[in-house]
Amino acid sequence: MTVRLILRSKMFEVTAGMTVRHSLEKAGVPLESVLAIRAGEMLTEDEILHDGEEIKLVAVVSGG
Repeated sequence: MTVRLILRSKMFEVTAGMTVRHSLEKAGVPLESVLAIRAGEMLTEDEILHDGEEIKLVAVVSGG
């Protein structure tokens, strides 16, 4: 039971059933540095990830 997290050309596999926050921690990706997208919709950090899903991680860019 796995979920794929995709950030640019990197792919991380995490266990299904975890929250977005926990899965990013396991993958070593800072929560504040990405937006998690599932089927075109942004996820909150407490969303549960389900088996077989692919979650696109979009890097947050800030500037001034």
